[in-house]
Parts: sequence; structure tokens; C-alpha cells
Amino acid sequence: MQTPGEFVREQVSTVREKVDRVAGSVAESVVEATSASTNNVTAVGSQVGNYIREQRSAAQVSLRELARTAGVSNPYLSQVERGLRKPSAEILASIARGLKISAESLYEQAGILDRRSGNPDTVAAIRSDEALSERHKAVLLELYETYVREHRASTVREAAPQAAPGNSPSHPSKESA
Repeated sequence: MQTPGEFVREQVSTVREKVDRVAGSVAESVVEATSASTNNVTAVGSQVGNYIREQRSAAQVSLRELARTAGVSNPYLSQVERGLRKPSAEILASIARGLKISAESLYEQAGILDRRSGNPDTVAAIRSDEALSERHKAVLLELYETYVREHRASTVREAAPQAAPGNSPSHPSKESA
């Protein structure tokens, strides 16, 4: 017969084994979910970071200078450019001001706003034109998108098969008259 101490040790051992098994499966689930989430954040962060780096290089602004004008720390901005951090909309707006580009373009890169329709090069050209104010850029982009949509719609209408005049129900053919 077991002593009460042996019985308790056996029960504790059984419970520990079950807890270890459950904890192991929970840990695996957490690692998988965290990994998937991190990959998504890294992909978006990498895209916006690359874009910021490209814009900074095009403007010939150093990382330190952009960090100062945007009001963020140099290490933080470096991490954003390398895709290690996903900046908030407020930080993106500060970076955009420092680069003298529209915040909207950074929001699109970060996935906060939907991409504009049309040719990305045309959109980028409008956004990068320093002779235009932000308001003028927005108006031009809106007009451009309207023209792109109208052109697409007319192309679709032209591609749709036209009914022959004699076969239309509203225009009876000569044979049925």
C-alpha cells in the first residue's frame, strides 16, 4: 500500500507531465502566430523603409539630418529604413515633412491608404514635383485618377460585343415586319 506522500508525489508527477505537454503545444502555437505576424510587419516595414531610404537618397539628405528634421531618433529611423520597425501614421507624417514629400505616399507604402489607380510613375512624378503645392498635387492626382477611370470604362465599352441592329428586340428585323 502507498503512503500518502508517495501518492501525492505520483499525482504531482502526472499533473506536471500534462502541464508540460499542454505548455509545449501552447508555446508552439504562440511561436507560429508570432512568426507569421512578424513576417507581415517586416514585409510592410521593409517596403516603407526602402521607400523612405530611396526618397532620402534622392533628396540627398543624411539619415541623421532626416531624423533631426522629422523629430525622431537616429537609431529609430535607421530601424524603420531596415524594416525592423513599423512607424505610426504620425511618425510617417513627420518623416514626409522632413523629406518634403506627401504623407499620403508614405501611408500608401505602409498599407495605411489604398494605392491610387493609374501609372505609379505618373503618380510619383506628380508627388515629387516641387513646383506644386500639396493642394495642387492632390487636385492633379484626383483629375488623373478620374481620367484613368474614364479611359478604362470606355475601353471596356468598346471591347463589349455590339448587338447587330437587325437582331435587337427593340429594332425588329425586316423579315418579321
